[in-house]
Amino acid sequence: MTNPADATDATDAAGAAGAAGAPAPEGFGPPVVLPEAEYPEPHGLSRISLRNLYRTGALVLGLLLAAAFALAGAALYQNDRARDELVGKVSQGTLQQFEVTSSLNAQDTAIRSYAADGGAEALADFRAAVAREDAAASRMRRLLTGVSGGEDAVALLDRTVADAAAWRAAFAAPLIDRGPGAGLTEEGEDRGRRLFDAVRADVQQLQRAITALHEDAADRLAARGRASLWATGGALGIVAVAVAALALVIRRTVLKPVSSMTDRVRAVAHGDFAHRLDVSGPAELHELAAIIDAMRRRIIDEWGTSVRAAGQLTEQARELTEQAEELRRSNAELEQFAYVASHDLQEPLRKVASFCQMIERRYGDQLDDRGRQYIEFAVDGAKRMQALINDLLGFSRVGRISQVEESLDLNEVARQAVSNLDALCEETGGAVEIGELPSVPGDRTQLTQLFQNLVGNAIKFRREGVAPRVSLGAERRDGEWEFHCSDNGIGIEPRYADRIFLIFQRLHPRDEYSGTGIGLALCKKIVEYHGGRIWLATGDTDQHDTDSGTTFRWTLPEGDSDDRRQD
Repeated sequence: MTNPADATDATDAAGAAGAAGAPAPEGFGPPVVLPEAEYPEPHGLSRISLRNLYRTGALVLGLLLAAAFALAGAALYQNDRARDELVGKVSQGTLQQFEVTSSLNAQDTAIRSYAADGGAEALADFRAAVAREDAAASRMRRLLTGVSGGEDAVALLDRTVADAAAWRAAFAAPLIDRGPGAGLTEEGEDRGRRLFDAVRADVQQLQRAITALHEDAADRLAARGRASLWATGGALGIVAVAVAALALVIRRTVLKPVSSMTDRVRAVAHGDFAHRLDVSGPAELHELAAIIDAMRRRIIDEWGTSVRAAGQLTEQARELTEQAEELRRSNAELEQFAYVASHDLQEPLRKVASFCQMIERRYGDQLDDRGRQYIEFAVDGAKRMQALINDLLGFSRVGRISQVEESLDLNEVARQAVSNLDALCEETGGAVEIGELPSVPGDRTQLTQLFQNLVGNAIKFRREGVAPRVSLGAERRDGEWEFHCSDNGIGIEPRYADRIFLIFQRLHPRDEYSGTGIGLALCKKIVEYHGGRIWLATGDTDQHDTDSGTTFRWTLPEGDSDDRRQD
């Protein structure tokens, strides 16, 4: 397995060597893929996945919280039961015990009153007190049944009720049977007092039992309350410990490794490209650090390549500067040549033509036809040489000598060009139709030359016996103006569509059609200088048909001030 440190050092060394001036490849290389073997060997915490760690921690934390909440819930449930037992049963049973005691006392009072004065109301009170006793005893028995320690109280209640029944049978019933106002005998008084004292003794024991039962229930409620408090406190403690443990785990497994990685990445960002990113942490962060470190090595490699490429660009810029300087010198020489061509070279040609014409006038009667023909050839050659020099001079001036107007009305330009050809139009009977043309930025002289050359060619290359007809027009397409110049002349075969725009290229002998072969080349140069293109529209008509004529199309950019422009 490759040592990560060795791999990193080797990459850094390669990048440094590239920066020092090693031969540069063509552009940047393919993306570098870090092989599996170059990842640092996982160790310690790096062997543990964050997913597994947090999954296990969440399971343990969930179990602890579930146990804490279950304990607290059970304690609260028991506390609630103890409170219900005290408040809903024991306290209510105590009230019913008071009701039983008061009803017994009411029975004794009512029966004695009945025996003394024999009132029917006293008898009714006695029977109502008996009914209250039965109802209170029944409710008390129902409430205390099932209560811890309530069996003793219920037994005492049953004994009290039985003794009360015995008192009523032995004392109250005979008084009722004897009738109202019968009075009490001494024997009956003793027996009644003895039986009711037994009832009072039972009531006292019942009261003590109820009091003891109430105290026991209150103690159980207090104990359950303390248990609930401790259980709730324990649950909150477990939650606090769990939160602290979770914060510690997050700090140890996420925050600290990320902080370490941030410091190392910041060091690399500040220029320490040799700073390794071997961050220890969980598997995910360990892998992320390895990937970022691979990216660091790739940046070093690409930086070295870019330095070498920058060196190449500097060398190319130097060569381009030299070439530009050479072009400037060449242009200066070309301008000098154009000056010589326009002045010095034309002067000897004019002299040759002039003296040849003088020889013809002075010695014409001494020359035969062949001699006069030779003189005509010399004069014609000199004139054609002058025309060729003038055309070359105009061709060389395109793009160098110009006065560009921001908005040039091509209607005026086209009319001026046609006006320059009035003599040719009158001679041939030609007619030129000028459609609505836009305004564009450009050089008036050069664009006039463009229209004049195209219209002049259309008239010159006419069909025999047919008056030439030329049409000029324009339409806007895709943010630019497209122009056309169509005629009814002899036409051009499509296979010559590219050749006709080359300088000195002619499709016809000079004795058939005059010209230097520069006109269309000059048109192409003028259009391209103005940011457009020109071509022979071979698809508009059938160029093999001699009656179809020729159509040239060219484009020019729109002008911002064009009054025909639509938003």
